[in-house]
Formats: sequence, structure tokens, C-alpha cells
Amino acid sequence: MTDTQNTGFNTRAIHAGQAFEPHTGAVVPPVHFSTTYAQDGISGLRNGYEYGRGTNPTRDSLQQQLAALEGGSTGLTFGSGLAAEDALIRAVLRPGDHIVLGNDAYGGTYRLISRIFGDWGIGHTAVDMSDVGAVRDAVAATGAKLVWLETPSNPMMKITDIAAIAEVAHAAGATLVVDNTFATPYLQQPLALGADVVVHSTTKYIGGHSDVVGGAVVTADDELAEKIGFMQFAAGAVNGPMDAFLTTRGLKTLGVRMDRHSDNAERVAEWLLGRPEVEKVLYPGLPEHPGHELAAQQMKRFGGMVSVQFVGGEPAARAVAEATRVFTLAESLGGIESLMNYPSEMTHASVKGTELAVPENLLRLSVGIEDVEDQLADLEQAFSRLA
Repeated sequence: MTDTQNTGFNTRAIHAGQAFEPHTGAVVPPVHFSTTYAQDGISGLRNGYEYGRGTNPTRDSLQQQLAALEGGSTGLTFGSGLAAEDALIRAVLRPGDHIVLGNDAYGGTYRLISRIFGDWGIGHTAVDMSDVGAVRDAVAATGAKLVWLETPSNPMMKITDIAAIAEVAHAAGATLVVDNTFATPYLQQPLALGADVVVHSTTKYIGGHSDVVGGAVVTADDELAEKIGFMQFAAGAVNGPMDAFLTTRGLKTLGVRMDRHSDNAERVAEWLLGRPEVEKVLYPGLPEHPGHELAAQQMKRFGGMVSVQFVGGEPAARAVAEATRVFTLAESLGGIESLMNYPSEMTHASVKGTELAVPENLLRLSVGIEDVEDQLADLEQAFSRLA
């Protein structure tokens, strides 16, 4: 299938960039491991292929697939999510420029911006992205050239109006970046809502099986794509062919997985809501969530991430995190298996002591696609230890 433009999401996920191999008819395109390509005379490149850092057919297939799913014209993939973010920021900003980002951004993103780009002379201001007025004021006060948004945010699950922030950013001549890792292109389409660029840690839901690290940038802005593409080629933080293949394989089942993740997370959130040990459940699928109505407007479903805060404070959170069996205590998220994370000391340790610090009574659950009854039974036995 060659033209997927007018097809549904799952059809695009399976077929975009995935034409069968013409010589043998292999339905699954081969993995191209070659680092270099024979030329038909000096500078006589075959289909533009010259050297593996610059181009690789397996990586190209993944990039086409991602662009088709996010509604962009160009997808660019990297060795990790942070490598993708690094290439994007260096392509867009110069020393003296400024970034406005959320006050509960992913710890790795904040570390990159504050400690790496801070030393390069790029400033940053953290604000509550769900407060459009606060974002407008911060952009005006700093002259920010980049606005960085996560929705749902990690791990506080705040919901931000992408279209409204796009208006704020564009009125000031700034570029809006949306980290769509939590929502995935199946549940949310930031480019269609006005974002200029989407970034992903493809390690998470897109890969989906906790077996490949990667990152991606997708845009519909050809000029911006050219700048980021040059950084991808010149700095070389690309993903290898096997990583690209594994990511492509995972991406083909993203839609069916996200439906199951969402089904299970909704049940887990409702179960948590009824527990006396729980102070607060942070999940946009709950009507009680302050961003519920907005999430329902700009997301297809509410995703597989749930955060929970405990009445018993840090000791209770630690006790539950170390007692689960179906939920594995580990970094990362978005795999088929359920994971339990204590952000204050794990994924967000880099923001301790800053305005982005995560409450010490909070756990972040990446709800997998196991049978939900087993997930709930696991939480029940872990909670019983708090009695």
C-alpha cells in the first residue's frame, strides 16, 4: 500500500513507510545494516543514500511512519528522546535566547535545559502551563523564542490547552514544542492544534515493549525541518537500524495498545479514588480532574499514566512502591508491562530542590496491558501493608 494519506490511524501505522520489498516481495521491509552505499560514479548516489549517519532506509521508513501518524511533513529520529530534544533546541536557539517551559516538566528535559543549555547561555522560566495568562506574561517578560509544553504533564498530569498556548507563542513570534510522549499520536494531535513541533521519547509508548531507546521530532514546517535535519546529520545522534526496526514494529500496534492502556488506567484510577490511604488521584479521565473537560476535547482517550499521592506521606509511597509484584519498580513508562515509579528519587531526582520538585508522597503508575483484575489485586496486596 503506497498512499495512506486518507486512511485511518491504524492503517497508517501499519502501512506508512512500510512498502513491501520489491525484489522478493517480503511484506516486512528488511533491516538495512550497511554503513555505506555504493555510488554510480563520484556523487552518483542511489536514491540519495551515501553514509549511514546521514541516511538509512530502515530509519527513513520509521521517520515516514511517524510523520504520517502525527500529521507532519517530516519526521526525524534519534538515539534517545533527549538527543531529539537537544538537536531541536540547538537548531532553533542561540546563546541569549530564552525558553518558557512547564513547572512540572520531565526531569531529564529540565536538566538538559537548565544545566546543559544554561551553560550555553540560554535562559529558562518555568510556569504553570495550564494558566494561559501566566504563560503569556512569561513569554512577554522574557522574549522567549521557544515555548515547551507537556500535556498531560509528567508526573503531575496537568492538562494544557494546546491551541491557546499556540496562539500565545505565535503572537510573540515563538515556536511551540509539544512533548507528546504521554498522549502519543493516537490519543492527541498537537500539530493539528497549532503546535510547530512534536517531540517524543519513542522509548515509551511508541516502542511500547521496553526494549529499545529512541527519540523523535515531527513537524509540518519545512524550514524548521531542514534546520533540525542538518543537526541530525551534522551532530549524528541518530538511532541505529535495529533500533529503528524495533520502534517501527512497536508503532504498528500503538492504537490497539493505547486502547488497552486507557481501559486499564481508567479502572485503576477509579479503584485508587475509593481508597482511604489515598490523598489524591491524578488522572485526566476522572471527572474530578481539573483538566478533565479540556482533555476530553483534545484527546481521544485519557492514556495509561496515573499518579497517586498518599495520606501517609513519603513512607506510605515508598512502602507501596516496594511491595508490588505485577507493577515492577523501575524507571521509564509506556511498555506493555505495568511499572511503578517513585519520581522524587527516580525520574525527577534532578529537579529536587527546585520549583519543579515532585511531592514526596507521589507515585507514578504506568498501567500496562495485563489483565486489570491482576493489576488491582497487586495494588490491593501492596496497600494492605499500610494497615
